[in-house]
This record gives sequence, structure tokens and C-alpha cells, in this order.
Amino acid sequence: MRIFDAHCDVLSKLLANSELDFVNEASKLDVTLERIRESGISVQNFAIYLSDKWPTEFRYVLECVDLFLRHIVSQGRLDFIRSREDLLRVAATERCGALLSLEGVDALQGNLAYLRILFELGVRSIGITWNDANWAADGVLEGRGSGFTAKGRSLVQACNRLNMILDASHLSERGFWELMELSDKPFIASHSNATQISPVLRNLRNEQIASLIKKGGVMGITFVPPFVQTEEPVTMDKLLLHLDHVCSLGGSRHVGFGSDFDGMDRWLIGLEHAGKYAGLIDLLLKYYREEDVEHFIYKNWYNFYYEHLPGATMDLEAGH
Repeated sequence: MRIFDAHCDVLSKLLANSELDFVNEASKLDVTLERIRESGISVQNFAIYLSDKWPTEFRYVLECVDLFLRHIVSQGRLDFIRSREDLLRVAATERCGALLSLEGVDALQGNLAYLRILFELGVRSIGITWNDANWAADGVLEGRGSGFTAKGRSLVQACNRLNMILDASHLSERGFWELMELSDKPFIASHSNATQISPVLRNLRNEQIASLIKKGGVMGITFVPPFVQTEEPVTMDKLLLHLDHVCSLGGSRHVGFGSDFDGMDRWLIGLEHAGKYAGLIDLLLKYYREEDVEHFIYKNWYNFYYEHLPGATMDLEAGH
């Protein structure tokens, strides 16, 4: 069964140590080429995330793009997905594809030329904030709980013009509702869970989930243990509580997975790295119809990206 994972942080680890081996570094990376192939991951989204170890300078974002090109898609390892035609080619073969995203626009420094450069380089989704505030909006842990700035509203408009997918994971609740009004297009929450099940600020409230579904977006259930359950131990089966809850809100065709592998220092018992996705599929098949499992694990994300990725030529030129 094909798998579409909407978020991992391999590039952050490669930036910290470019000597790491994506091909087979099982001791230091959750996601490796070997584990992708072992699990049958068809599409993996790689996020560019600069922790506070790095200055908020655009050159470090470009270094991550370079790492992606040299480590992830070089030598035919994974196929770089930049258009719906690329996505179709991956779907039609046994090969694996890689998407490139940006998590937090801090290093763009309010310069929309940098946004357009990243689009030309193949970045196809933008997470507006991490947990803190930046020039565009407040993150979910920013105490004042504000929304978008004037420059942030311009960013949303520019992303809509470019066909750059917007990602609300980490965005403040007020920012989420403002994005709902500002964006002409559906957006995603690539790695967020349900507050109803695990009451942490990073998760989404019922009203947010329902509105995301109504707008045509997709929510990626993440594997970070506290977002799944606040009490230890946290086992893989607890993911089903979030999946059931999103489905109960009408989201059976608007939910997938965004693991956040390589972005956590604790793991779900039974789902410690990308090579263990098969166990999750087996678990899902015990409780859901095979057709639904295929949508949860792959088709919901695939359908969204097929609809919202640009075409190979016409749509790319239209973004200028």
C-alpha cells in the first residue's frame, strides 16, 4: 500500500551535520532512503526548518535547498515533485517522490522576492510560523495570541497567486481564523492533531478541524507523543483516537499523516522510525475498510496535491 507522509525534518539534521548519510543512517535519522523503500513510502515531504541555532538569514534556507538536492534527489534517489505531472509520474511507477516545503517564513524577512525564488527552486508549501511570532504572524505559543501582520497578509496573497500551498500547523488560533478568511484557496495543517484528544496548544480545536474540512484542506496526524497523548506510555494505537475524531467531524477524505520524523526526541511505541509504517497500516486495516485506509495513508494527500500543485508550464508562468 502506498504511503504519503506530509512532514519530516531530515533537512534540519543534515544542516546541523552534513556528513549524515541519508541513504542509510539508521542510528541518527528516522527517515532514510532504505526506510522509505522498506515501508513503501511513495511521497515524502521534506521541510526546511531553521531552529534558533541558526540566524534567520535566507542563505541558510538556500543551504537546505542545496542539501535536499545533493542528499535527497541526487543520483536518482527520489524524484523531485514540483508539478502535478511529476506527481503523476511517481504514481504511475514504483519510484518514490520528494516534496520540498518551508516551515516558518522568518528567514524570508518580509521579502516576497525570496518567496518567488523558493517557488522557482521547487518549494511547494509554506508553513507560516513555527511556535513563536515572526514578521508575518504569531505562532501558537506566542503569548499575545495575535494573527497576521500587514506583510503577512501580503504573503498569503502572493502564495495564492503562485499556487504555493499554505500550511497552518504551528500558527496561532487567531492566525488560523484569519487565514481562513484571507486565503482564496484551501490550506493544510501538515502535522497537527486534535485538541479534543490531547489538549496541547499545538493541536487543533473541533471548530478549526471542521472549518479546514469545509474549505477543502487536509490535516496530517502527527506522531509526536505529547500531541497524541499527554500520559505515558504513548503507543501507536492511540493515533486511532485522533483519526476517529477527525472522521467524526466529516474528515474521512480530509485526513492523512504528517509524521514529523526527525523532528522529535521521543517516539510512539511501535512507530519509532519511517521503516515501521507497515505496522501502522496493519493496525488501520483491523478497524477500517481497505478503501478508507488507502485514503488515510495516501490518497487524501495525493488528491489534494494533485489539485493544487502547479502544472509543468502554464501554471508556473502564471505565478509571475
